Amino acid sequence: MLYRIAAIGFIFACTSVAWVILAQVVSHRTHQQDTKLKAAVGQLWGTPQSQRAPLLYWITEEQDPDGQAIERRQLLPLRASRLQVELHLEHRRKGLLWYATYQVALDATYTATNATDRPLDLTFDLALPASQAVYDDFALSVDGQPIAPLPLAEGHLQQPLHLAPGQSRPIRLAYQSQGLEEWWYRFGDHVEQVSDFELVMYTDFDAIDFPRQSLSPTHKRRTADGWRLTWQYDQLLTGASLGMIMPAPVNPGPWVQDVTLAAPISLFLFFFVLFVFAAVKGIDIHPMNYFFIGAAFFSFHLLLAYLADHLLIHYAFLLAAAVSVFLVISYMRLVVGLRLALVEIGLAQFIYLVLFSYTFFFVGYTGLAITILCIATLFVAMQLTGRMDWSAAFARPPAT
Repeated sequence: MLYRIAAIGFIFACTSVAWVILAQVVSHRTHQQDTKLKAAVGQLWGTPQSQRAPLLYWITEEQDPDGQAIERRQLLPLRASRLQVELHLEHRRKGLLWYATYQVALDATYTATNATDRPLDLTFDLALPASQAVYDDFALSVDGQPIAPLPLAEGHLQQPLHLAPGQSRPIRLAYQSQGLEEWWYRFGDHVEQVSDFELVMYTDFDAIDFPRQSLSPTHKRRTADGWRLTWQYDQLLTGASLGMIMPAPVNPGPWVQDVTLAAPISLFLFFFVLFVFAAVKGIDIHPMNYFFIGAAFFSFHLLLAYLADHLLIHYAFLLAAAVSVFLVISYMRLVVGLRLALVEIGLAQFIYLVLFSYTFFFVGYTGLAITILCIATLFVAMQLTGRMDWSAAFARPPAT
């Protein structure tokens, strides 16, 4: 019996090493693809976009201690900001990875007010969010009058703006673009003062998520196909920004890697249950039988790793599981008979391979599910072997 346990343990250890190697291969393929494909997706669809709030400033000339003339920017805070953002999600798959691409439509109106007692010649300076992005239907207007051609220089719109004392002028801009994974609206690079601000965001997806170090919306309301999110502030002093992370489906590469690394737990539980079952029923299952079962378990992850390149992950999972279950049942029917192979062993494989692996689709609950499965397995094994004479079992030779 001890020899048999040692042999089974050796088979388990070798299979576990194979799983670790397979996980490293999947990780390398995923990283290699991500390095190449993310750049390709960025060129085709755009990069994460970060729209910075425009600057209003005028130039003054001063003298440094050496008497040299220097120019300084004097900033004028925006009096009010009204923005509407629409985000439309579209997932794109490349190899082992999904990318969360999106279309964004921005419509913003800013109010510039000269609260001084003298006229000001200002510059309205807007930095475009991404250098490689495409901007469609771009419009810029002052007092409702369109500006053409656009005053574009090195990725900035720099529109001259004259304000008489006490005068207010609205500046509207609008565009449609596309980006990848995240969209941001930044007030500035440091702590900024913001007054009379409102940004309303519409999404066509339910799984909203906000980046770290960003402000949560002040109001949220469900719509027919997503959310209406509002950030509204009268007076705000902050160094944080607003943002949205686009929801992404399960990425096949990292998911397969996680399932593969956890596979030794799955096989250990199955071997444990099979060993207890054989001991209780007095069935002779040779270590070589365990070897072929371990190989059939490994075939599930091997096939899954390469099917995930070509099929949706759920279809790849079902096909790989069906192949592995077929291998085990068709083999074990020759060892222990069709009924035992189909019922006891087939059911155990379904639980410890198929359901065990499927729990990885439920992010955040996988650890709990595995813990419950381990405890349930221990309970069943204790109940089955509670009256068993282990001394006799280890003393007698295996049943023939």
